[in-house]
Amino acid sequence: MTKNALVIGANGGIGNEVLRQLVQDEHYETVFSVARSALVGNHANNSKVQHKSMDTADEGEVKSYVDELRSAGKKLDLVICTTGILHQKGEGETPLKPEKRLEDMNSAQLAEYFRINSILPAIWLQHLVKVVAKEKAAIVFLSARVGSITDNSLGGWYGYRASKAALNMLLKTASIEYKRRAANTSLMCYHPGTVDTGLSKPFQANVKPEKLFTPEFTVSQLLSITAELDAEESPFYLDWQGHTIPW
Repeated sequence: MTKNALVIGANGGIGNEVLRQLVQDEHYETVFSVARSALVGNHANNSKVQHKSMDTADEGEVKSYVDELRSAGKKLDLVICTTGILHQKGEGETPLKPEKRLEDMNSAQLAEYFRINSILPAIWLQHLVKVVAKEKAAIVFLSARVGSITDNSLGGWYGYRASKAALNMLLKTASIEYKRRAANTSLMCYHPGTVDTGLSKPFQANVKPEKLFTPEFTVSQLLSITAELDAEESPFYLDWQGHTIPW
């Protein structure tokens, strides 16, 4: 049976690799992708890929996109959202840098963390329930171990930690409703480890070489783990080894 997948944030370091591996998977007939700009990479012209440039955090655009899929009779077997933000200093953007102490927090930075890491996933969760496959489906969001309230023993990184904890809670809460409306859908927050992408680049100095993963490795792990999920046990908060992280 052929399947359909959707990659949200397809131009990111992990998102582009997710797209590449799904395109190579013969089980997938169509791989839909969305990002803020035109698709990059060798698969940009692949016949299996249907890409749309859009603001993935805009509620109206997300609703319109999902409605288009629904109107076309498309059902999604797998959705992977790779969007997330830890730092930024581009022109016209809200400056972001993980806080080391209470005095480093400010409302603009906190709002931006929550806009991308929490609100964006919530918007997609709201609308994807209409287009997941009835037989079996999975929706995955990239979270982080530092989003675990139980596991927080170091402090710092207030906005990033809090926005990922909020993502975890939003997904866990949504899973209750998904069990009623899309019972065979698994929802998962995934901690990919420290991956060699732009997001982790400023923080790689203290990472042991064996703990700095390639996008290819962490995506391969993700897809293997996702294939084995049992919707009856949803939601999941797992790391790259498939180990459960305490909420």
